[in-house]
Order: sequence, then structure tokens, then C-alpha cells
Amino acid sequence: MNELLLKINQAADYISSNIPCTPDIAIILGSGLGPLADEIENPIVLSYENIPHFVQSTVKGHDGKLVFGQLSGKNVIAMKGRFHYYEGHDMSITTLPTRVFAKMGIKNIMVTNAAGGINDDFNPGDLMLIKDHITLFCPSPLRGPNLEEFGARFPDMSDIYNKYLRIMANNAAERLNIDLKEGVYSFFNGPQYESKADIIALKTLGADATGMSTVPEVIVAKHCGMNVLGLSLITNKAAGLSNEKLSHSEVVAIAKVAESKLITLAKEIVKDWN
Repeated sequence: MNELLLKINQAADYISSNIPCTPDIAIILGSGLGPLADEIENPIVLSYENIPHFVQSTVKGHDGKLVFGQLSGKNVIAMKGRFHYYEGHDMSITTLPTRVFAKMGIKNIMVTNAAGGINDDFNPGDLMLIKDHITLFCPSPLRGPNLEEFGARFPDMSDIYNKYLRIMANNAAERLNIDLKEGVYSFFNGPQYESKADIIALKTLGADATGMSTVPEVIVAKHCGMNVLGLSLITNKAAGLSNEKLSHSEVVAIAKVAESKLITLAKEIVKDWN
């Protein structure tokens, strides 16, 4: 058996044996956005260190716990902390949890992140619904032997972020009177922030926000046939677009200020998710 497939199966078996049912939705939480997991009722908490082949998060704002329970009437499982390529992990490890969720039979996934705003109309604290992404700086997580049981060798990436889920999210935001932006997210390897020239290039290419996560997991989720919804919390203006120096502590601080808005919206989206 393929070594990666063996790891996926072992992790999926462990998680499934410790929760009572297959979750309706998987949620991946970005930097500083872990408090959404605290809203989950009747939680069953699994530490990454106990899950086969999961690695411990090394970044502030990523607790390294998997939380199962109920959110807005749905059974969900949330990653309170993700794996990043810049931490030194191979893409197969960075995206392992996504494949594990697919192996468990989960059909829906919500990905969240903290991002730098490139669009001139975006300000710290804004929420952005991801409508597409730019992958130029992202090593493909599908490189290597194709795992046929998950999907085809050359998956179509023309409609990655499910348009019906985006309509649902916009409707939820409208009901809550939340100003939900919509835009294109761009992946950057990190851990260094982008240069001013990088941001000029990304802006020219049509990016509205940029960050160091999400795109690898989403590519794999699409390969696995999952329904994907993506949300970015804009925590800062990207490099060169303000006079502020960029820092991870700033990212976490802004996420803390704006977390209640994201939590409220995410719960409303989950309630409507069919």
C-alpha cells in the first residue's frame, strides 16, 4: 500500500473510533481564529500528538487540537490549528488532515485564514469570502503518484469554491448585517512576509488578499470531491500598502478583535449548510 495512503487510513481510523458519527462539516481554523472551536457543544477533543501522523503546530494561535461536536445543529469537526508548509512540512503532511477528513466520509469543508489585504478597499477587521485563488507560489500537493480512490489525476480547478455555498454565505452575512467582501486569495510560501514588489505583482494579477495557508488544503479538498467554502479575516494591509511594519503578533491581535464577527457569521453559515 502507498505509504501516504497508509498514514491517511491510520489517522482516519483513529479519529473515527473516538467520535460517535461522521461529521457533516470539517472546519480548518486559521491564525487567531481558534475561538470558533470553543463554540462547539458537547466537545470531544483529540490532541494532535495522539493522532497518528498528525504533527504538532508550532505557530502562536494554533493550539494543535481536533474538536468534534455540535455547532448550529450540525455535527462538525474543527482543526484548532493547521499545518503550514513554511514549518518545514512536505505538502503531503500539510494537507494530510484534509485527505483524512475525505477518507472519513466528510463531504463539506470550511477553511478560514488570517490574510493581508491587497485590495485598496479592504481594511483590518474585514471579512472576505474567497471566490478563487492564485497558486503561482504554491508547490502542488497533488505532485507524485495519484491517489485514485480520492480523485482523478488531473482535477478541474475552475470552480474550487462552491458557488452555491458562496451564495449561502452572502445571504447569511446580509441577514446579520455583516459587510462580507468577496475576492481572490493568493498563497505565499512564507514564513517571511511578502516584499513590496511581490504585492505589486499579486495586485496586478488580480489578488485581493494574500496568506500562507489554505490553497494547499483546498486543492486537495477539490481533488477529493469535497464542497469548499473559504473565509479570510483581513488582519493587515499587505506589504507597502501602509506605514505599519508587519508582524505575527499584529495578525493575532486583529484576529482577536474581529473574532466575534467571524464566529457569528460562521455559525450562521453552518446552520444553513445542507
